[in-house]
Amino acid sequence: MLDLLSKPPLKQAGNTTEAGDMLTEILLGLRLDGVEYGRCMVPVPWAISFPPQRDARFHFVARGGCWLQAPGVDWVRLNPGDAVLLPRGSAHVLASSPALPPVRIETLTRVAVADNLYLVRGNGIGTPAAEGDAGLEPALDVMFCGSMRFNLDPLHPLVSMMPDVMRAGKLAQRDPTVPALLEAMEREVALDRIGACGVLARLADVLAASIIRAWVECGCSDATGWIAAVRCPRIGKVIAAIHADPGRDWTVPMLAGLMGASRSSFAEAFTRIMGESPARYVAKVKMFQARQWISRDGMRIAVAASRLGYDSEASFSRAFKRIIGHPPSLARVAPAQ
Repeated sequence: MLDLLSKPPLKQAGNTTEAGDMLTEILLGLRLDGVEYGRCMVPVPWAISFPPQRDARFHFVARGGCWLQAPGVDWVRLNPGDAVLLPRGSAHVLASSPALPPVRIETLTRVAVADNLYLVRGNGIGTPAAEGDAGLEPALDVMFCGSMRFNLDPLHPLVSMMPDVMRAGKLAQRDPTVPALLEAMEREVALDRIGACGVLARLADVLAASIIRAWVECGCSDATGWIAAVRCPRIGKVIAAIHADPGRDWTVPMLAGLMGASRSSFAEAFTRIMGESPARYVAKVKMFQARQWISRDGMRIAVAASRLGYDSEASFSRAFKRIIGHPPSLARVAPAQ
């Protein structure tokens, strides 16, 4: 489990805080849990399709290079040393050439190396060797791929605002941490020492977190919207408090006090900037947290309702269905959208 930042105490109402600290407090709650990783060795030519999934996908190109295509994203060339993060696990294709028909990733041979670490071989996915090339070993492209789980709901504003594909190369010139991590992964692949897959998994976790942090800090998102609101010194203080303690019984007067404004002026400013009322935003954050607890942690619905301050399971279930679109009883089986 990887925290983006170490957690300082939550600031109390009335303290003077810079706008950047508000975004820092939001990032404190973002963690990545590695689900599984695989070192993929595939003979050229090749093409592999990855189905949509709840967890984020990560790819590091170690040798050979390839092309990436995702919904709404044209074919993009990835060179050795490049890395990409697909934060919402969107369906996509990796290929040595865009013209090749892909095979599904689940059809490839997997050999367990250790807990959640696999060696993936693409034997048989390439086209037969050309006449005259019989007996020659095909060139092998090598990638390190992983699935990572956010502790935040996919509908959390920070996650939902991320682009479908986040390329490390775009951020390398803005954040010196990114190229340093890419170089470390390249060295680990080249040396191929004992335990390399485990080291690569940890580096992948850190690199994915660094990609997200660089995207936020370097202004790679829109200048307007949720991140701009968080950076606002007055509204950002309120948003940070809500996300830090979603179980609290937040009222409009309490939130107005954090902003240092009257109830009416606070409600008007919050709704104008966020596009929804304070009560609606608080309810959404509560339900995002509830869905994570129920679907990921297996928490009982009654326990989630109690932790989030609801007097009854029935009232909680009504609120959950109104915001998420289905009752909490389906959260364990319904994929996050």
